[in-house]
Amino acid sequence: MAGDVLSQNEIDALLSAISTGEMSAEEMKKEEETKKVKAYDFKRALRFSKDQIRSLTRIHENFARLLTTYFSGQLRSYVQINVASVDQIPFEEFIRSIPNMTLINIFEVPPLEGNVLMEVNPNVAFAMLDLLMGGTGETAAPKEALTEIETKIMTNLFERSFDNLREAWSSMIDIDPYLTEMEVNPQFLQMISPNETVVVISFNIVIGESSGMINICIPHIVLEPIEPNLSVRYWMQSNKKEPTPEQSEALESQLRQAQLPVAAELGQTTISIHEFLNLQHGDLIALNKGVDEPLTVRVGHLPKFTAQPGQMRKRMAVQIIETLNGGDEHDE
Repeated sequence: MAGDVLSQNEIDALLSAISTGEMSAEEMKKEEETKKVKAYDFKRALRFSKDQIRSLTRIHENFARLLTTYFSGQLRSYVQINVASVDQIPFEEFIRSIPNMTLINIFEVPPLEGNVLMEVNPNVAFAMLDLLMGGTGETAAPKEALTEIETKIMTNLFERSFDNLREAWSSMIDIDPYLTEMEVNPQFLQMISPNETVVVISFNIVIGESSGMINICIPHIVLEPIEPNLSVRYWMQSNKKEPTPEQSEALESQLRQAQLPVAAELGQTTISIHEFLNLQHGDLIALNKGVDEPLTVRVGHLPKFTAQPGQMRKRMAVQIIETLNGGDEHDE
């Protein structure tokens, strides 16, 4: 088992002890050779590495930003959400940590298998409900249960919020979350084994004068199929998703409607500044092309075609003769 990493202060203290004679190098060596035993709780198995926890943190920091915008628009009130912590704990410990009367959204995230929980603190949940029903966001004491109308209002609010969760996870996997149940008593939850490891992402949320927590609980069995993707190596890869045929068609349609300046160039010449300043009405400027030579047609600032001048329906026009190969700056 790897030893603990010393902080800079601890390193400085050891060096100072050796230099002052409080500890000899031999004593330090003997201490290193002594076996160190660490307590390990098998009921609190750590299934995710620190690297994977950091990846989950990045995903849900993005989710917090999206959720802030979404709730601000829906509730028409000041809302601030940020990630407070990301921990892996036994499921039983998570259930014991939440209030008896709270709002719990149970949803699935296909193609991943299993259920995910979103627990909303009562202070926050009832502030949201009050604002949605035209109130000021001042919460009353938690009720025994939500009425059918209140349940429908809250269900619609959180179902639409899953679009933000889908967007936040899109860099990792395309999920299609949907709400399966809304519960107010955590004692009725029998999703997984009590000792199963879950990742709990805790958000601090402020709505007007009310504040509280939102917790997302993701069981290990849900994330197990994509564990290899929760690493720095995956995030650092530059692989880009190939666009779908629909995306390619939409992009091509937008490009075809783009506006580009097109100009037929009669010719070029060079004159001095003195000649330019002394130009008078009626003066002639000789160009570098004869009247029988084709014109250059530029699209943007690049030459793309040759053409001959003419007239069509009493308007000046050019007729394309040929396309210039390449059509980049090297063609000039």
